[in-house]
Amino acid sequence: MRKLMVLIFSLGLFTGISSAAKLEVFGGGQYSHLDPNFNLAGWNLAATVNAGHFFGVTGDFSGVYRNGLNFHTYTVGPEVHASLPLIKPFVHGLIGGARSAGGGISANGFVGMIGGGVDMGLGLIAFRPIQIDWMATRFPA
Repeated sequence: MRKLMVLIFSLGLFTGISSAAKLEVFGGGQYSHLDPNFNLAGWNLAATVNAGHFFGVTGDFSGVYRNGLNFHTYTVGPEVHASLPLIKPFVHGLIGGARSAGGGISANGFVGMIGGGVDMGLGLIAFRPIQIDWMATRFPA
């Protein structure tokens, strides 16, 4: 499993952009810090359908893991971006669901994320050096 995660992280730091730039697909590694002091690592996949020069709709899916605990999110929402010659900075607001499981216990809840990042490159392949999201979760008591 660890080798698979390293492979996904190594190969997945790239964003593929269709020739018409209507659909963008991202795959990469993810690091999550949960309060109070709990860190997890895993994968992240996202697809954005661009509806104009500055606007798109993003679907984002992720999974992070540590010591038998797994945490998955599935979100969707608007993205605003600036398509500059070599870089594409973006911000998004995403809402959806989350699933946390570990130790024989699991729970489903709500998740909301606000964040953004930068894609760099030319042509069909771009590199995403950074994406940072603030995430809020609500699970039933």
